[in-house]
Amino acid sequence: MPKFLSHEWVTEARAIQDEFKGRTQAPPAQARINLTITEVPADVQDGPIEARIDTTDGAAELDLGHHEAADAAISLEYDTAKAFLVEGNPQVVMQAVMSGKVRISGDMTKVLALQGGTPGEAELEMGQRLRDITD
Repeated sequence: MPKFLSHEWVTEARAIQDEFKGRTQAPPAQARINLTITEVPADVQDGPIEARIDTTDGAAELDLGHHEAADAAISLEYDTAKAFLVEGNPQVVMQAVMSGKVRISGDMTKVLALQGGTPGEAELEMGQRLRDITD
């Protein structure tokens, strides 16, 4: 299994995202969010990872690199990003925010709006598929 956010993992995750395109609910907000992932294990990458989430096309898409004009930026540790993006554990993120380990800049309303909504069957299945490919 590939390591979370490695190039191999992102390629497999994109294929899963493409497979579910049109089957998932639209995200609760349209936003372009830049992520800076810190405390990255050396076997994944040497140094921070730049990633992005884009929900402007009606689906949440995760990819590497930053948007030129993002609505917001989030800096968080690797384990926190994995807990939230793969494991779907918002409690870990809330604890990290409360302890100052997550920094958010830009349009906070869009970031908060993305937290809303209840996942449907397709979202739950896609989440399980992402967990299945993640080391």
